[in-house]
This record gives sequence, C-alpha cells and structure tokens, in this order.
Amino acid sequence: MSNCAIVGVNWGDEGKGRMVDLLTARFDVVVRYQGGGNAGHTVINEYGKFALHLLPSGIFREGVMNILGNGVALDPENLCKEIREVRSKGIAITPANLRISCRASLLLPWHRDLDELEERRLSDHAYGSTKQGIAPFYSDKYQKKTVLAGELKDPGALRTHLGALLEWKNLTLARVYGAAPYTMDQLDDWIRDYCEPLVPYICDTGAVLKEAQKSGKRILFEAQLGALRDLDYGIYPYTTSSNTLAAYAPVGSGLPTARIDEVIGVVKAYSTCVGEGPFVCEMHGEAADRLREAGAEYGAKTGRPRRVGPLDLVATRYGADVQGTTEIALTKLDVLSDLERIPVCVRYIVDGKETDRFPFPADLDRAEPVILYLEGWHCDISRVRRWEDLPEAAKNYVTFLEDAVGCPVRYISVGAERDSIIVR
Repeated sequence: MSNCAIVGVNWGDEGKGRMVDLLTARFDVVVRYQGGGNAGHTVINEYGKFALHLLPSGIFREGVMNILGNGVALDPENLCKEIREVRSKGIAITPANLRISCRASLLLPWHRDLDELEERRLSDHAYGSTKQGIAPFYSDKYQKKTVLAGELKDPGALRTHLGALLEWKNLTLARVYGAAPYTMDQLDDWIRDYCEPLVPYICDTGAVLKEAQKSGKRILFEAQLGALRDLDYGIYPYTTSSNTLAAYAPVGSGLPTARIDEVIGVVKAYSTCVGEGPFVCEMHGEAADRLREAGAEYGAKTGRPRRVGPLDLVATRYGADVQGTTEIALTKLDVLSDLERIPVCVRYIVDGKETDRFPFPADLDRAEPVILYLEGWHCDISRVRRWEDLPEAAKNYVTFLEDAVGCPVRYISVGAERDSIIVR
C-alpha cells in the first residue's frame, strides 16, 4: 500500500488538478481534505477541459472512489451545479464513485453574502477573497455554528437546527452590515434544490477509508491552494481559512490514522498569485503581460488575471519544507520556451541584508528579490516526452531548481493535456 498527497508548494494555481488526473491511474481512492469551491483545479483529458472546484480530480477515472472529506467546506449549491456540468460531458457520477463525509460542514447561503459584505467593508484593506464564503464558513465551523452533512438525513431536526442558526446569523447581517435577513422559506428552497439531491452520496466516509486502508488500497489525498496560503504557515492574513498542508490530510480526510508515504509538491516553472498580499518577485509591465498571456494565467474560479513573476526559490524552498515534499512535479515548463534569458529569484534582501530564508509575514512587504538569469532554450518542448530529449538549457533549469530546493523533480509538465508529461 502506498498513500500519497498532492499539494501546492507556492501560492496555489500550480497545476495540482492535472497531476491528480494523471496519477490517479495508480490509486484506488482520491480524497479532497480541505478548502471549498474558492479555487479551481483545471483538468484536460479525453472528455474535454474542466475547472473543478469541489469534485476530486479523480472523478474521470473509472473504478476510482472519490471522497469529499470532513475538512471540506461543502457548498451544496456549487457542488450540485458542478455535478451537472461534469455529467453533461458523459462522466458518470453516482454514489458508486463519489461519497461525501457525513461530518463535512455545509457552507450555508449567508456565508457568501458575509464574505462579500466584509470585503466591501475592508475596502482598500481587503484580503482579496474570491467571495465564495470560505472565511465566514470556517469561522462559523470553529464557533460550532454550522450544519453537518449527515443532518440532511433527518429533515425535522435539520429544520430546527437551521432555524436557530438563522436567528443568530440575521443579527450579524442586519445589525453589523445593514443587509437583508434570511427567511426560513429561503432555506427550505435551498434544502430542496441543492441539499436533498446530495443525500444519496452522504455516508460515514471514515469507515469507507478504514476499509480501503485495511484492504491495502492506495489512497491519494488532493489539496487545494498552496503552502503560502495555509492558515498557520502562509502569508497571514492573506491566506485561505484552512490548512493546505499534507500534514492535515489524515485529519481532514476522515482517516486520522493514515500514513502518507509520498508528498508530491507541485511547483509552477514561474510564479503566479491570485489575490492580495505580499508577492516579492512580482513582475509588472510588458514582460508580465507577455508571461501572463503565454501561460493563460487567469483564475479558474474568478477569471481574475493572476499576478506573475519569476520562479521564487526562497518561497519554493520554504513551501517544499512545510509540505514535507518528497518529490516535485514541475508544471508549465513549456511556457518559458520563448524567453532569451529566464529570471529566477534566488534570495531576498530584507532591511539591506540578503537572506535565503522566507521571512515572517509582516516582514515580506520590506523584502526585495535578488534575480539571477539563466539561459533560455528558444525552442518548442511541448512534444518532448523523455528527459534526455529536452534541450540542455531546459535540463539545467530543472536541475538548478532541484539543487536549490533540495528535492528531486520527478515530473515535468510540458503542456496542459494529461499525456504532456516527462517522468524522470
């Protein structure tokens, strides 16, 4: 048995979805263990192009069980819509290949409203939220003010619980933000339209995972976002509201006894960042625009242009360390093919001193990048499938990253399609 976590090493948007879709061929179970519908995992395969927000990226593989764990912010409305969209392309989604933890908390309709209202109140100091209700959801979860998915199986008790939460939450909506309160009729419609269709998928997924573990099945844990967006170890407060690290996978999946044998850290060949917060290596102007267009760097959930920059070795080394990365999957190497010289951020300058260490979040605004330029390879590598067939300059770029981070690069993506990959 071999369990593996696929995680983001940087700010998110590294290409985790395409790696999960690729590697699921050798796993039996895929589990999303944290986060919600606030980010997209882009997958391109024989069925088409998809931007998954809640569904695990193993949903396209026949015979694979996909699980939404207890650590996920379960948004019934978005999940129902996503299931319909994926089904429309000919992919079967039934309780035979998708299960939802009865212990997953539901993202309620007012969470999105509160997210948008608070970002509006913060104005110029906003955190750059996707406004999908994630921060209010996790806040309520830790206040024990959410509904568990398993409660959907008892409509009477569910309605009583929701009524109590409704009374409490309307105080915040009306008195703090001056917004319209919710009614029980609205919640009844929400339950009927988006919650009831999910009931057949809800079960004790902890028991499912224990049985899989006992049977020697291979489990893949799929993370959302990246290490630098982790609530505890990221660029706080410009983080998500959950733990994006591989270490959280056993807890958030529903199998706290799980041992993770491999951690594949996904790193993009250059840096991208959606949302607000410090981004030391950020590029601006024409060079940034060219890189953004070449890599189609727009958020899969929001469509927002991603901030771009050179590969940041300081941030990548830190992210790989906190993730416990055992090997790296490098994505979008092909995007750099037209560059004469390729910039790489090798160190930071903070208060006049060079450092290799990733600073405390409050110090990042004073950090400046130290840029080194590597030779470009000036040719299309998108059809290359063997390491030895890569241009020497491209191989040098990969080994430079490997040496700087201290972790082997095993997978090299040279295109978005499933088979556009080099395995070393």
